[in-house]
Amino acid sequence: MKPETVEFLTAGLRPLACRTCGTTVLVKKNSVQHTSIQWTTDAAKSCPVFAEQAASGAQTALLDTCANLSDSIDAALKDGLLEVPE
Repeated sequence: MKPETVEFLTAGLRPLACRTCGTTVLVKKNSVQHTSIQWTTDAAKSCPVFAEQAASGAQTALLDTCANLSDSIDAALKDGLLEVPE
């Protein structure tokens, strides 16, 4: 992969731990509505919500995130740990 492609895909990503289960992901706010999440582990093994979905036979690849992680991202925004670009 070209260095400029890697930079485009990874620039601005910050580690963030879910406040419920502790799973760490990389997060970047692109706008108020758009959040990029890069899982650094197998979500079906590290996130209890994804694990439950996988155990029930659901396709976890179709899930963006879980409510607990969304809440953690919202809290990180309020705490100033993440920023929405202007």
